[in-house]
Amino acid sequence: MVKEIPRATAKRLPIYHRYLRFLHNAGKSRISSTELSEAVKVDSATIRRDFSYFGALGKRGYGYDVEYLLQFFSKALNQDRLVTTALIGVGSLGNALLNYNFRKSNNVRIGAGFDVNPDLVGTVHAGIPIYSIDELEAQLAIQEIEVAILTVPQEFADEIMDRLIAAGIKGVLNFTPLRFEAPESVRIQNVDLTNELQTLIYFINQDELDPQLKQDDH
Repeated sequence: MVKEIPRATAKRLPIYHRYLRFLHNAGKSRISSTELSEAVKVDSATIRRDFSYFGALGKRGYGYDVEYLLQFFSKALNQDRLVTTALIGVGSLGNALLNYNFRKSNNVRIGAGFDVNPDLVGTVHAGIPIYSIDELEAQLAIQEIEVAILTVPQEFADEIMDRLIAAGIKGVLNFTPLRFEAPESVRIQNVDLTNELQTLIYFINQDELDPQLKQDDH
């Protein structure tokens, strides 16, 4: 639909979409890049650059039409199509994700959980059935699941990732500390909570050492 865009821009699109939906529900018809900047805490020059990858989305002196932008980014993010994901590993983190209402803010839902614990297999958590890991490939095919969330212990991650790739999965949200090699047909998004926390602490320490130091995370 559009040319290749930077990863940083792609990560900001859901932020824009979420706020545009809030504006639309509030009855606001248009917004400037400056107003949007103040709301989402991204500088206006970055917003204009992000939007420029998709063509002329606004008009000079008018700003952006909220309804048009909402429809545009809904289509870009496939918000009109429900995406069913699989959760692999129903431990503490996995259980928390099961209880998180993804559909409250977007078009994603967890359709199936998988685990090796016999006390979990065959149960239903937050309305989501938990299957044995032995049923992984079969359920991915039956439910036509193309995206998986990986929260298994590190020692099992390689094996599970190999199985997901062999089963034709297209995307994996990886919460394990491991980093995987995958074919170009598979997208892997790594989420390292420990690294994010350590980065936050680093910046806090830097701010304490130099109060004038400003963090720019955009």
